Amino acid sequence: MLALVVAAMNIGLWWWGNLPHGPDDWHGKIGGFAFSPFQRYQDPLKQDYPSDDEIDRDLKLVAKYSDRIRTYSMQVNPQAYRLAEKDGLDVMAGAEIGRRMDNNEKEIDTLIAMARHFPGSIKRVIVGNEVLFRNDLTPEQMMVYLDRVRAAVRQPVSIAEPEYIWLKYPELADHVDFITIHIFPFWNGIPVANGNALDAALGSYQTLQQRFPYKHIVVGEIGWPSNGDRHEHADPSVSNEAIFIREWLLAAKQRNIDYYLMEAFDQPWKEQLSGRTEAYWGIFNADRQPKFPFTGPVTEDTGWPWKAIAASLLALLPMIFFARRFSRFKLMGRLFFCMLIQLACGLITWSATLPFNFYLSWIDWTMLVLLFPAQIAILAILLINGFEFTEVLWRREWIRHAGMLTPDPPEKQPFVSIHLACYNEPPEMVIVTLDSLAALDYANFEVLVIDNNTKDPVVWKPVQEYCEKLGKRFRFFHLEPWPGYKAGALNFGLKETDPQADVVAVIDADYEVRADWLATLTGYFHDPKVAVVQCPQAHREFEHNVFRRMTAWEYDGFFRIGMHHRNERNAIIQHGTMTMVRRSALEGTGGWSEWTICEDAELGLRLMHSGYELVYVDELMGKGLTPADFKAYKSQRYRWAFGAMQILKGRWSWMTQKGPLSAGQRFHFLTGWFSWFADALHLIFTLMALFWTAGMVAYPQYFSLPMQLFLIPVIGFFFAKAIFGIVLYRARVPCSWYDTLMASLASMGLSHAIARGILHGLTREKTSFVVTAKSRRLGGSNFAAFAPVREEGLMAIALALCIVGMALGYGTRFIEGTLWMFILAAQSIPYVSAVIGAWIAHKAGDKAG
Repeated sequence: MLALVVAAMNIGLWWWGNLPHGPDDWHGKIGGFAFSPFQRYQDPLKQDYPSDDEIDRDLKLVAKYSDRIRTYSMQVNPQAYRLAEKDGLDVMAGAEIGRRMDNNEKEIDTLIAMARHFPGSIKRVIVGNEVLFRNDLTPEQMMVYLDRVRAAVRQPVSIAEPEYIWLKYPELADHVDFITIHIFPFWNGIPVANGNALDAALGSYQTLQQRFPYKHIVVGEIGWPSNGDRHEHADPSVSNEAIFIREWLLAAKQRNIDYYLMEAFDQPWKEQLSGRTEAYWGIFNADRQPKFPFTGPVTEDTGWPWKAIAASLLALLPMIFFARRFSRFKLMGRLFFCMLIQLACGLITWSATLPFNFYLSWIDWTMLVLLFPAQIAILAILLINGFEFTEVLWRREWIRHAGMLTPDPPEKQPFVSIHLACYNEPPEMVIVTLDSLAALDYANFEVLVIDNNTKDPVVWKPVQEYCEKLGKRFRFFHLEPWPGYKAGALNFGLKETDPQADVVAVIDADYEVRADWLATLTGYFHDPKVAVVQCPQAHREFEHNVFRRMTAWEYDGFFRIGMHHRNERNAIIQHGTMTMVRRSALEGTGGWSEWTICEDAELGLRLMHSGYELVYVDELMGKGLTPADFKAYKSQRYRWAFGAMQILKGRWSWMTQKGPLSAGQRFHFLTGWFSWFADALHLIFTLMALFWTAGMVAYPQYFSLPMQLFLIPVIGFFFAKAIFGIVLYRARVPCSWYDTLMASLASMGLSHAIARGILHGLTREKTSFVVTAKSRRLGGSNFAAFAPVREEGLMAIALALCIVGMALGYGTRFIEGTLWMFILAAQSIPYVSAVIGAWIAHKAGDKAG
């Protein structure tokens, strides 16, 4: 029922978006057509011209609607005049006049010859089309040409120009037999709605009529495009073309206006001359099919029912599967996600069919083939984020919720070996951690402090001495040199672990743990299926430091939202701190992996693959320090992203093939990093956008504005992700609105670092393990604050320059241009956020709670 309701809503939306419009009917012949007989794939710029048969077929088709045509050149398709006479059509013949003086002579000589040879069909003569508008020649030069032709032919002679040219050079009227005016409300940015475009067209005609009352006025071109780029308030569409044309036909008949519609057939080749819109002025499309009827209502997209049904059928089975599989969700949640599925399928259908409304070149189709998978990826990421959004907000309860247990008596407590690996850490910080471990309310445990590769004895010796003071439970090891980074140190610790240890616990060197950490959680290991008990990564001493505060709440979001979402299918990400692992499971599956810098997450996946359960307890059992500065914050996230890609490559078959991992586990480990892939796509898209924008600004004749086809899904994705994130934070993370927004700023500032980590992780085997600094390293001048974000700053500046270039070059004349500037601004947000974050970190200094 849910699936059918949503499918019906989808069809209703398609119907509503294509409601028929009802301009008054037109009956009878049309005054005339601008006639250019080039077929769908023909191009005069490539010397590819129509045959006699093709021209004759076009003339016969036009003759069904009108008795008159207008041409533009005497040398291009000259057979049209002979064929038009045969088909009984009157011709207003035009000579192509421009800056090539020799060509002008040929055009005029041919015009005179043809006018004399075909007096029965050539009824009027036009010497030059918008020559003064293009500023190709001077009015004086054109007057000479006009006088020369008037003296040589019997037909009335004129020149075709926009209204303002005739008003600017009224002396032209003395050198013509009639005035030919071009009227295009579209290019003046006037909308069709409420008759605005028609009123503007009639106003232009009446202005010339009043200025030249004794001259006959012919509207040489008037029309509306059915597709292309929006111009200010004027929207190109089939329905707008139909409404304007039919309104004009009725008004022209009533006022006895002499006119030629622009034009008979769409001319795709014109797009390369003056932009996308130029291809779509025909009453017939390039396949010679009428775009709209002259009687009855007009529908924008006559194929909408099939598209609506296709979108509904595409979404039906996924919606049914989801609504049945997740019946435990509240009704609103199932309805929401079914609507999201339907929306995605509708966008796929729209994106796949919309290009067929355009005349695309092979270059356009190549770009479309490349970009369409990117749109599919965007929709996949949206659905994955939407699933998390739905489960977190509309679950009835958490299925795998785990809390603190009643402590076991000492004789039943598993023996825990706590491993603390450190490298070059401040000794006073490590000592705080050791004091908290010494205060644990637990009988059976030991602590192994493993210092690997710290060269300065001043750093590691005090820790060794403090361990000796704490007694036999605390053992210190200094390893130098030692391979394998943190995983290598932990593997050494496994070999030194007390033989009676059942559980290995790992914490970072900056953590203070609660006294009841082990006592209230080790009871989960009485279940032999449990291999891991994981607590959140949490932080302390951040409340009064703006930078540490924003990063602390940014971390909190994943543990309050994402970890619960993954835990429902036993698919949590194991973290290398505040974690306890069954020793036999750890050693039995190979210990800590030294081939990846995210050995903790890899171990969690490996244990799941071996059939173990991982328990997530959302209780703050220990708190550490946030990264000290933006450089440390970035490097940590880069390391996580790089390690994630190492795991993805190394365990690809586990995630893509049926095996020990459940479908839910494969889903989370395959798609859980998709949001990070979105950051990588963001970087690639930004670099492409910079290149394309530079091309549009510098070489607009070669680089056109992107189609709405590409822009709307990108903008929708941006807003959806922002809304999902903020709503989930407000629902799950116990912080203020200020902290929510600052956490969002911190998160966005990591985008570039994540993108680099993803791309490097996909293309490289290894990278160096950089320990996250918890004490400040950066100081000095204000300029030094931006050293960690040089690349982000340059990207932000480049995007700002592109926005300025677009504003100067295009302004707000085209909706596509405005949307593109909005996208460039949105693209800059992560880079600007990184710069702001680095500045906040610099100004916050060492202030702590």
